[in-house]
Amino acid sequence: MRKSYLFTSESVSEGHPDKVSDQISDAIVDLMLGKDPEARVACETMTTTQRVILSGEIRCAPMYDNNNPDWADNGGWAPGAKDEIEQAVRQTVREIGYEQDGFHWKTLTFENHLHGQSSEIAQGVDSSGNKDEGAGDQGIMFGFACDETPDLMPATLDYSHKILERLAADRKSGAAPFLEPDAKSQLSLRYEGGKPVACTAIVVSTQHGKGYHEGEKEAELKAYVQKVVTEILPDGWISGDTEWHINPTGAFEIGGPDGDAGLTGRKIIVDTYGGAAPHGGGAFSGKDPTKVDRSAAYITRYLAKNIVAAGLATRCTIQLSYAIGVSKPLSLYVDTHGTAADGVSDEALENAIRGIEKLGGLTPRGIRTHLGLNKPIYRESAAYGHFGRQADGDRFPWERTDLVEDLKAALG
Repeated sequence: MRKSYLFTSESVSEGHPDKVSDQISDAIVDLMLGKDPEARVACETMTTTQRVILSGEIRCAPMYDNNNPDWADNGGWAPGAKDEIEQAVRQTVREIGYEQDGFHWKTLTFENHLHGQSSEIAQGVDSSGNKDEGAGDQGIMFGFACDETPDLMPATLDYSHKILERLAADRKSGAAPFLEPDAKSQLSLRYEGGKPVACTAIVVSTQHGKGYHEGEKEAELKAYVQKVVTEILPDGWISGDTEWHINPTGAFEIGGPDGDAGLTGRKIIVDTYGGAAPHGGGAFSGKDPTKVDRSAAYITRYLAKNIVAAGLATRCTIQLSYAIGVSKPLSLYVDTHGTAADGVSDEALENAIRGIEKLGGLTPRGIRTHLGLNKPIYRESAAYGHFGRQADGDRFPWERTDLVEDLKAALG
């Protein structure tokens, strides 16, 4: 692994059109899991000027059952269910902050094209007889952790997220009333000895109110952004050599879905590790936790974070793989990139993970049970990254570090 280099990661705000779509999709997941912990959801969202469109497959008996004769005239939907979904969509857009002519929570056009889950997919995933619940699809999933930040995340991404979170908080509190919801950030950091030591370039593009692209208003906006970035980054990282790009294209008044169409699942690198680790390719938002794209990515982050938190390595990548309909993972791979503690090997870590009974063999059901994933906890994860967040109660359970002692004991 190189010791001296430049590395860059980007983040996007909750008002970015793709993130609006992610949050809507996860609001639907939360709605259905709140009614049925065994609900199956694969909800895709498209957003554009004054329009939100949902599509995908669902199974949630309290809301949808196309075999219920009493609901046949309503296309299999329970009375009021479609209205609940629309209300969840509009409330999500409202909480993000869109009340613009081109995208307004109250007046946007809404289309719901959700329908029942394929019976052929269901037969592979559901448990029956002696068959345990299988994975919802084939695929590979990666988890990662490193000691660059207190959150055990790559610094480039962690601080990019935090900049945008601060902008959103100030916008909503009224501390920065000239901001609008859409924004992007990007940090380039210089690494020496494998550790981040300086910020070489900062890019922040934020949607703004009328006229904040010229004159005194532009100066006010840029001074505000510089202040936020300076307060968030560690002392000494910004210097006279740091290159700043704040709204480099000029005016940014038209943003969000009015400025560019949004789709669920297009920000998978923002959602994970900012390019600092491999990605299996599957998106998270809009999927219930039987989909291993989501749940296995969460458990691999959990395992990698606990390995680093335990002091067993300073950098760790973990991969799992699955076949659709098969419960047992096909492979488990651990790579500590040459940073493992004395006497600890990657193979030993793999064996330790396999031997921890509470992980349930890393089957889809075992993952969901250990992390408590069959709950309406997902919308909050759909902006500012799924990882590097603060675990608290049911929130972000994959960020807990409660496996440290089990790992140490398993290693002997």
